[in-house]
Amino acid sequence: MAQACRLGLLLAVLLPIGGATTPGTVVRLNKAVLSYVSDLGRAPLQRALQVTVPHFLDGHGEELQPTRVQILNVQVPRLHLKFVADFGVRLLAAANFTFKVFRDPEPLELILPVVLLADARVAQGSIGTPVVSISSCFSLFNNAIVLSSNHSTTPALLVRLQQHVRAVLRNKLCLSISNLVQGLNVHLGTLIGLKPVGPESQIRYFMINAPSITNDYISLDVNAVLFLLGKPIVLPVDATPFILPEQVGTRGAMATVGLSQDVFDSALLLLQKAGALNLDITGQLKSDYNPLNTSMLGQLIPEVAHQFPEPMPVVLKVRLGGTPVVTLHPNNATLQLQPFVEVLAVASNSAFHSLFSFNVVVNLSLQLSVSKVKLQGTTSVLGEVQLSVDSSNVGFIDMDQVQALMGAVFEKPLLDHLNALLGIGVALPNVVNLHYVTPEVFVQEGYVVISGGLLYQQ
Repeated sequence: MAQACRLGLLLAVLLPIGGATTPGTVVRLNKAVLSYVSDLGRAPLQRALQVTVPHFLDGHGEELQPTRVQILNVQVPRLHLKFVADFGVRLLAAANFTFKVFRDPEPLELILPVVLLADARVAQGSIGTPVVSISSCFSLFNNAIVLSSNHSTTPALLVRLQQHVRAVLRNKLCLSISNLVQGLNVHLGTLIGLKPVGPESQIRYFMINAPSITNDYISLDVNAVLFLLGKPIVLPVDATPFILPEQVGTRGAMATVGLSQDVFDSALLLLQKAGALNLDITGQLKSDYNPLNTSMLGQLIPEVAHQFPEPMPVVLKVRLGGTPVVTLHPNNATLQLQPFVEVLAVASNSAFHSLFSFNVVVNLSLQLSVSKVKLQGTTSVLGEVQLSVDSSNVGFIDMDQVQALMGAVFEKPLLDHLNALLGIGVALPNVVNLHYVTPEVFVQEGYVVISGGLLYQQ
């Protein structure tokens, strides 16, 4: 069983789910993210451009002498990125290379300014991840600046030296940028990794088509698949394709994530199938005030007092047979639960004796928030908890009398249990070490929008 479960999870990572109803999610990276990526990428780019330069054949003297040339430092004072519609991202970087030429009798130091231009195509990879590739790359060289003003360097030597360095850099710089992008692809590949939801459940995201790219953003259509014991959670009806409207979220935000109604339905179906929403509510006889005992119930239901003349503990077994229903309206998210509750008393021989059972309808207000990469929730009761008798082994039950007692006993433990579950949260689309910062959550008609900044932490 364990091996089969592990195999199922492995296949889930390697293969997109086909033929199954999967919820829709849209991840939109806005123009504001490019400035952050530029600042973040300057140091890695400087390191990548620190390439090796082969020896220069110096004509100083009677014979050509191999002379060592070394890049001492690379500074990238400017790195600019912009979206190119229907293609990807254009890179423009200004770099200053400081060289040292180890020639006799005195080493020569010079600075070579270079402008780098590269176009990067963003596409969908075979396993459902974004893939970036360099389609074109150019290096534009300015004249070198000699740092030592008193150094005797002939113009002819400087020309030959620059030709040597330019020939080397023209090939190596674009290759270094391409290698840097390949490293980025490895990082982007962590998008499809399984993220835990509970002890036996996970969530996985993967792209379902090529990204949509405009001059203002890049948008990824992503499917979310929830797994329980290695098997995908499939909604009973076909999911409606989810389209995130243009003008949603916070203006100027780096990232905007849209979660369809189906994501919430799938998550709640997982909790219901896993039995995570079930709970047992018990009382302690030694507490100062404990309504969960046969003595208290006997005051409302005479047959309970007759069957249990001595106070005995009472247990409420709460079971959720039906799937919870979440409703999303502008600025308003609600959750409805319809649990079945069985009331049992502990007999003198420690066996459980069923007293009665009732159906519950509870409407809850759902407040959503984001912590790092997880969407979390808290609930509070809306209106009164509705109770109706299902069956009874203690004769007639006046539910109007029992309502206050059962509601008080049932409501707080249910909220505590539910809020503890929703507080664990479900991972949003993310890659390793990337978190959402200052996120805002907007509830719209049939979907939820999360909008905010991004923070990369190694």
